[in-house]
Amino acid sequence: MMEPQPDHGHEPVLLASVLSMLAPASGQVAVDATAGRGGHAAAIARRLEPGGSILLVDTDASNLDHAQARVREEAPQVHVEFRHGNFASVVPSLRSWGQVVDLVLADLGFATNQVLDPARGLSFREDGPLDMRLDRSFGATAADLVAALPEAQLADIIFQFGEDPFARAIARKIAREREKNPILTTVHLAALVRDAYGPRAGHSRMHPATRTFMALRIAVNDELGALTRLLQSLDEAARAAHADGGGWLRRGARLGVISFHSLEDRLVKRWCARLEDDGVAERLVRKPVVADDTEVRHNPRARSAKFRALRVL
Repeated sequence: MMEPQPDHGHEPVLLASVLSMLAPASGQVAVDATAGRGGHAAAIARRLEPGGSILLVDTDASNLDHAQARVREEAPQVHVEFRHGNFASVVPSLRSWGQVVDLVLADLGFATNQVLDPARGLSFREDGPLDMRLDRSFGATAADLVAALPEAQLADIIFQFGEDPFARAIARKIAREREKNPILTTVHLAALVRDAYGPRAGHSRMHPATRTFMALRIAVNDELGALTRLLQSLDEAARAAHADGGGWLRRGARLGVISFHSLEDRLVKRWCARLEDDGVAERLVRKPVVADDTEVRHNPRARSAKFRALRVL
């Protein structure tokens, strides 16, 4: 009888494609810029044995602890280091790490345990505080934004980051409600968004609050700003490696990013095209890799995942 597998709170998406295209090999050095629960990192680390090294980065201290313990257990012949922080700030510091890196992965999604934890406020499925911070040690919460932002700015966030055509109606509803009652919970906000949709809510393919929650989460965590800074750091490292083999990234290194919504994927696509057009790198796939039907049935969260990867020339 097969032994039950431990529940690590997350199923890594597109794992076979990640391993195939990033091609980790014995003795190499890897960076998982968004380690999460360690699913991708552990699988990569096993390919690095013996003698390889891996650096794990994550903004969630609890998940980072879990990830590094998991990688140490599953790949004991690999040297493991970890840094708590946003990948946008940690990756530029790799110059001082003293290692020359062969592959970098950034999975921009959230660990399942984060989404399912009502205390984080990332989902409206269960009531919880309107927080949404991935690193809860600092920064403004979603409740802070909902309470303080001018109505017009709130509408802009919902429209630009959530691409919700009813952004102005939603912001107006929020602004009127907060004059009477503070909006502090996920269920309260979700109900306001549904009311703003009116009869249209019954015809929506997704819950009306989906886009508003995504927009606020992006704003709270500065997700697009962080991704832009990460891509810029990788861009600079790739150009240095291509030019003279210097810096912290090795010539021939492979870089991969998994995105989960169009705003992220647009930035990643442009970054890949720019490096290829400049002769610095080659794309390993012309169109993003997406999950097949089997993976989506097994892990519905993989449905929106898009993986792009390139190799530094």
